[in-house]
Amino acid sequence: MKKFNSYSLLKYCLAVLFIVAIFSQDISAQTQKITAEQESARSIFKELIEINTTHAAGNTTTSAKAILKRLTDAGFAQKDIQIIGPQEKNQNIVVRIHGSGKAKPILFLAHLDVVEALRKDWSLDPFQFTERDGFFYGRGTMDIKDGAAILIANFIRLKKENFIPERDLILALTAGEEGGADYNGIEWLLKNHRDLIDAEFCINMDAGDPQIKNGKRINRTVQASEKAVLNLSLEVKNAGGHSSLPSKDNAINNLAEGLAKLKHYDFPVQINEVTRTYFGKMAALESGQLSADMKAVSENPSDTAAIFRLSTSPYYNALMRTTCITTMIEGGHAINALPQSAKATINCRVMPGAKQVDIQNALTQVLADNQIVVTALGNLLDNPDSPLKPELMQKVESVTKKLWPGVMVLPVMEVGATDGIYLRGAGIPTYGISGVFIDVDDNRAHGKDERIGVKDFYDGLEYEYNLIKIFSAAK
Repeated sequence: MKKFNSYSLLKYCLAVLFIVAIFSQDISAQTQKITAEQESARSIFKELIEINTTHAAGNTTTSAKAILKRLTDAGFAQKDIQIIGPQEKNQNIVVRIHGSGKAKPILFLAHLDVVEALRKDWSLDPFQFTERDGFFYGRGTMDIKDGAAILIANFIRLKKENFIPERDLILALTAGEEGGADYNGIEWLLKNHRDLIDAEFCINMDAGDPQIKNGKRINRTVQASEKAVLNLSLEVKNAGGHSSLPSKDNAINNLAEGLAKLKHYDFPVQINEVTRTYFGKMAALESGQLSADMKAVSENPSDTAAIFRLSTSPYYNALMRTTCITTMIEGGHAINALPQSAKATINCRVMPGAKQVDIQNALTQVLADNQIVVTALGNLLDNPDSPLKPELMQKVESVTKKLWPGVMVLPVMEVGATDGIYLRGAGIPTYGISGVFIDVDDNRAHGKDERIGVKDFYDGLEYEYNLIKIFSAAK
């Protein structure tokens, strides 16, 4: 046996103590107690993640029935829960807590469907709820089954507390938001059963994520506006012919020249109430020229120099104007033949209030070629902003200050799209106010190994509970 001198023995003992301490901390972290409310939310979250609700292989009706059981077990009357849709597969669920009727209802919204996820693309099973290294993993953890689980858990909590709000509280968990489905749930409800979801305003969990940057919680966003989607086809046709006898009149070349013009075109700047407030508040968080430009645009939307510098950022550019970009192209039919047709698909993200006819007319003028036929692939949805009402923003400020002191409340415009567009177009102002912090440098929505932080989920649970309570008051 090797002999130890006193120094070696001391080092050995310290090493053992260090290992024991680390092991003890690890055990402690794994066995840390969570509250009954957190355990309920986690259980719901796990169940939702492990029900496949993709369009190809899943079914939101299965989730709706699982939610129904939890709600009835918690004391909800069957008459206050509707599982509804145009067919048996992929239905929606709508739940109501009755209030005293002092004010119009509030609608709380999330969707149950998720985008596709292939096991071979992930490092773990996307439809197995996994807790690892301080994160919850699984398809939908970020988009947006965390929000659905939080709303369900809080509605159950309020029911068990026998809470009587001053207005009805409505929860709608819908199908078809991610596209590819036979219908969109919220659009269908508005057209066929508006009475179930009609409200003074809506809180949408699928937008307005509070944000983390470099490990620091930096802001609490409120999505009060979003762009609409308009897809267009640009097509050139001609007689074609043998490739050995080319002419200047070539369908592919003509289309390419038009697309080059489109590349260099910028739609006019449109600064609305939401983006003006956003740039004004962001100026305080930034520094140098960027801060000065944001401040300038918030005060004077005609400041061309500031607009030019901000437009070099794809995000800031998208906040200020409609954008149209080529996303698909096809043309020709044989390697030795002149093309008889060439077609490009253009994806436009349109500023609130803009008109479809104006977008199409602008593109026609930019292309300046009557051989390029511009055709809309669908209709632009009516898309007004939701007003930044002081009383609403003050309530958000109040809850944020209480639970997350020092975090700025920041109104934003979504440059993508959510189901809020259907509600705004139907006259129901909608505000994206998720409670779960998202790392701006690690956004895995729709991607591989989707995840959210465990602590962020539990903090979001409590945040939304407080938000529901304060919004349930008539004033």
